[in-house]
Amino acid sequence: MTVTHGFHATMTAQPGKGAELLAFLLDAPALSNEDCVVFLVSRSSDNEDVVYVTEGWTSQEAHGAFFATGAAQQLVGQLQPLLAGEPDYIDELPVGGKAAF
Repeated sequence: MTVTHGFHATMTAQPGKGAELLAFLLDAPALSNEDCVVFLVSRSSDNEDVVYVTEGWTSQEAHGAFFATGAAQQLVGQLQPLLAGEPDYIDELPVGGKAAF
């Protein structure tokens, strides 16, 4: 599948909540959405409360449709209390590479 919409997000968890934020993101339903081609979750090597997410979607419309669902909005509501402020987003398009976990 071709990625035509993507972004990189930096999220800072409430103090001491980095592991909880990681677990929450690693259980995200986007992982099973066929239009979500890339969903990579990482953490800072020197601050366990800073988490990075890179997403790649088949289209901006597919991304929007997914997040317009009630289930996705509920998840966003559950995510917000884990965060210490708003995430920082950078538009990008993942084009390839390798991931093995």
